[in-house]
Amino acid sequence: MTALRSALFVVLLITWMLVMGILYLPLLVMPRNAANWAARFWLRGAFLMLRVICALRFEIRGTVPSGAALVASKHQSTFETFAFRLLLSDPAVILKKELLRIPIFGWYLWKTGVIAIDRSAGTKALKAMVKGAETAKAENRQVLIFPEGHRMAIGEAPNYHTGVAMLYGSLGLPCVPVAINSGLFWGRGGLSKRAGTVIVEFLPAIEPGLDRKKFMVELQARIEAGTAALVDEARAKFPHLPQ
Repeated sequence: MTALRSALFVVLLITWMLVMGILYLPLLVMPRNAANWAARFWLRGAFLMLRVICALRFEIRGTVPSGAALVASKHQSTFETFAFRLLLSDPAVILKKELLRIPIFGWYLWKTGVIAIDRSAGTKALKAMVKGAETAKAENRQVLIFPEGHRMAIGEAPNYHTGVAMLYGSLGLPCVPVAINSGLFWGRGGLSKRAGTVIVEFLPAIEPGLDRKKFMVELQARIEAGTAALVDEARAKFPHLPQ
């Protein structure tokens, strides 16, 4: 039954994206705020389908930052790449440039003001990331980064990259760590969407001023401890989840 519901959700999600993507085409020549509003409408529909078809909900804990801030989140699933667009008021998401090449979906990613990075460009990519983040800060937006760079499986050894420390040092903003347990419900491989409640927890901010090494240690410790606690909580509450 889970596989059937998951397949139905994927089909409807793609259909929803194609239909709304075509209807939204005029927004590509309008101000960015119009595209942001449209993206949030599309996402509300997507999460409604997820709740009705797959019985998968989400819960928010902690204080969601408003205004300029650096947000650094654990990344386990496609789930959070959707959810943060709803949870944050106007995020500048740092992502790989290849995503902009996806037909329709990539067009709107670009329009919402993401910070697209060419990971093959080395130090040039890091400089471009910092420049884009500084522009977002000037616009009073949140800069969202996944410090490990890609989705990590539950229990996989953490691998935090120093790009987040560059942003922390350059922007001079509080860094809000985020723990999540989405990988238990919507894994990085396969189509299965398990019933339950994903928890997204905004942890206490790390204030600016730490040196980069201490910041990296503190950031990883907070996110990993928070994520482990959320994973244990979900497994205790939902026995059907993988152990």
